[in-house]
Amino acid sequence: MTQKIFLLLALCFFGLAANAQNVLKIKVIDAETDQPLYGANASIAGTTIGATANEEGVITLENIPNGIQIIRISYVGFATQELSMEFPLSEEKFITIKLAPEGEHMEEVIISATRSRRTIADLPTRVEVISGEELGEKGNMKPGDIRMLLNETTGIQTQQTSATSYNSSIRIQGLDGKYTQLLKDGYPLYSGFSGGLSLLQIVPLDLQQVEVVKGASSTLYGGGAIAGLVNLVSKTPGEEREINFLLNGTSALGLDVSGFYSDTFGKFGTTLFASYNYSDPYDPADIGLTAIPEVNRVTVNPKLFYYPSENATLELGVNTVIEERTGGNIAFLEGEEVADPYFERNNTERITTRAGYTELYENGSSLMIKNSFSFFERKIEIPDFTFSGDQLASFSEIAYNFGDVDLEWVAGLNLVSDKFQQDPLGTSEVVDYNHITYGAFLQNNWRISNMFSLESGLRTDYQNEYGWFVLPRLSALIEFSDAWTMRVGGGLGYKTPTIFTEDAERIQFQNVMPIDVSETEAERSLGANFDINYRTDLFEVIDFSVNTLFFYTRVNDPIMLTTAFSNGFNPHYVYDQPDGYLDTQGVEANFRFKYGNFKLFTGYTLADVNQHYNGETYEAPLVAQHRLNNVLVYEIHEKLVIGLEGYYFGEQKLEGGMTGQDYWIFGLMTEKKWDNFSLFLNFENFTDTRQTRFDDIYTGSISDPQFRDIYAPVDGFVINGGIKINL
Repeated sequence: MTQKIFLLLALCFFGLAANAQNVLKIKVIDAETDQPLYGANASIAGTTIGATANEEGVITLENIPNGIQIIRISYVGFATQELSMEFPLSEEKFITIKLAPEGEHMEEVIISATRSRRTIADLPTRVEVISGEELGEKGNMKPGDIRMLLNETTGIQTQQTSATSYNSSIRIQGLDGKYTQLLKDGYPLYSGFSGGLSLLQIVPLDLQQVEVVKGASSTLYGGGAIAGLVNLVSKTPGEEREINFLLNGTSALGLDVSGFYSDTFGKFGTTLFASYNYSDPYDPADIGLTAIPEVNRVTVNPKLFYYPSENATLELGVNTVIEERTGGNIAFLEGEEVADPYFERNNTERITTRAGYTELYENGSSLMIKNSFSFFERKIEIPDFTFSGDQLASFSEIAYNFGDVDLEWVAGLNLVSDKFQQDPLGTSEVVDYNHITYGAFLQNNWRISNMFSLESGLRTDYQNEYGWFVLPRLSALIEFSDAWTMRVGGGLGYKTPTIFTEDAERIQFQNVMPIDVSETEAERSLGANFDINYRTDLFEVIDFSVNTLFFYTRVNDPIMLTTAFSNGFNPHYVYDQPDGYLDTQGVEANFRFKYGNFKLFTGYTLADVNQHYNGETYEAPLVAQHRLNNVLVYEIHEKLVIGLEGYYFGEQKLEGGMTGQDYWIFGLMTEKKWDNFSLFLNFENFTDTRQTRFDDIYTGSISDPQFRDIYAPVDGFVINGGIKINL
C-alpha cells in the first residue's frame, strides 16, 4: 500500500514538473501563400529563451517562466507579431501564426507604371511607392496640391519657378522638370504649356498610391521620361461605398475643401472627386510682394465604370479644373491704389476626358484600350505683356498582356498628339507647334529562377518633326536571400524640344523666339541605375532596412535658353544647342528603422549635375548637391500619428556665378484618428526658414522687380489643420 501511494505521488510530481516546463509550439506560415517559414524566430521578451523554426515552420519553446509572457515571432522581410500568454498553461498548446510580408522586398502592392501585372517585390525595375496611410499623412501637410508629397521623397526636388505665383516643377536626380514625365493612371498628363502649373493643380485626396520610377523610362511611355516618371494612381470603386471629406485651413490664409465618393450598383460603379482651393495673398516677409498668391480653384472629376462581365471594365471620365491665380504687389491685390503695380496673373481652364476598356481572359492574358483628350487654355499677364494660347493634346493606346507568371509579355501601339496655338501678340512671331508621335513597344518579364529575373523592353517612336527613335531598355533583379536583393538597369530616352521649359516659365515666355526645327535636333539620353537592398532584425527587436541607389544619366544636345539680342531693356531669347552634353551622377541612400510604434527614416541624396559645353564644364544651377530627409514617426495604428521632420538642402549654384546659402527645414505633423473621422494639425517649417531672411529674391524696384533664382522657401512658417471624415 505504501509503495502504491509513493508511486502515485511520484507520478503527480513528475506530471507537475512537466507542466512547469511550460512548453509552447508555434507553426509560422506566410499569410499569403500558407507556406511554412523555415528559419523564423520566436523569443520570450526579457529572457534569453528563443528558438528557430524547422523545415515545417514549427518552433518549440521550452522552460517558459510562469506569469504573463510576451512572445515575439519574427522573420526577415515580414511584419513581427507579438502574443501575450499566461503560464502555466492548462494544457500544451500548438498554435499557428501567419506573418504578413512587410517592406520593399516583400511588398505586395501591384505596380501599374511598368505595365506589368507583377508586384513591387517581383519587378526588376526599381519602383518607389507612396500608398495607404503614408499617402494620407503626407497629403495632410499640403492638401491643396502634391508638391510636398513628392518633395519629401529621396532624390526628388520640387523647384519653384516663380517668386510670386508659386509655379513649380519636379526634378528627379537633379535634372530639369522637363525631363520628368507625369502620368495619371498610365495616361500622360500635363506637359508642354500645361506643365508649368501641373504640381499646383493636382489634389491628393482621390489618390490610391503614387509610383515613382527613377532613371531612363522612355521605353515605357515614350519621350519625356529621361529623368523618370511619376504615376498617380486613382481610387476605383470597391465592394463598399466610400465617402471622404477633407476640410483644411492654414495660417497663410488658405482654405481647402475636398470630397470623394465611390460606390457600385450592380454592373455599374462610379467615383466623384471635387475640391475647392482658396488662398488670400500672403507676404510673411513684409516686402510688399506675395510669397503665396491669391488663388481660386475648382476641380470636378466624375467617372463612370461599367462591368459587362466579371472580367471586363469600361471606364469613362472627365476632369475639369478652373483656376485664377494672381501674385505680385500685395497692396494692389488687396484693393489699394498703387501706382505702377507689379503683378503676375495666371488664368487657366483644363478639361480632360478619359475612356478605357480592360478585359481579362481565362488564359491570364489581358487587353487594354485607352484614350484621353485634353484641352488647356492659359493666359499669363504681367504689366505691359500678355502671353496666352490653347493646347490640345490626345493619347490613344492599345496594349495586350500575355504569357504566364514566369514569362510575361506586353505589346502595344500608341498615338500621341500635342498641338499649341498662341494667341497673336502684335508683330511678334508666334511659337505654335503641332507634334504627332506614333509608337510601338514590346516588353518582357522573365523569371529565370527563384534568384534571377530579367525585364527587357524595346520601343520605336516616329515623331513627325524629329524622325525615328529606337529605345531599348534592360533591368535585372537578383534575390540573393530574403535579406539581400540587387537591381541593375539602364536604357535610352529622348525629348522633343519645345519652348515650354523652366527657364522660359520664369520670364513668362516674354520675347522667347520659336524653335527652328530645321536647326534643332531632339535631345537624346543614356541612363543607368544600380541599387542594393538589405533588410534584417537588429537585436531581434528593430526592423532595419537600407537601400542604396547609384545613378548616372547623360543628355546629349540639350537645348538652352540664351539671349539672342537686346533692344535696350527688351532682350529677346532663343533656344540654342551648344556642342556638348549634360549629365547627372550620384547616390541615394535610404535607411529605415522600426521599433514598436516608432519609425525613423533617413534619406541622403548626392546629385552632381554638370553641363559640358565646348570643352568646358559648368555646375548646373538650382541643384542642391547634398540633401538630407529625416522623419521620425510615432504611430498607433488607426489611432494616432505624430511625426517630426527635418530636411537639409545644400548650397546651390545661382545666376551670375553666385551661390545660395544652405538651409534646414523642420516640420511637425500630428493626426488623431477615430472610427469615422480624424483631426490633424501640422507645423510646417516652424523654424521659419525663408530665402527673404538670408537673401534677396529680387533687385530693382517693387514696381519693376527683377527676380533672382528662388532656391529656398518664401512662404516660411505655416500652420495648417483640419478634419477628415470617412463614411
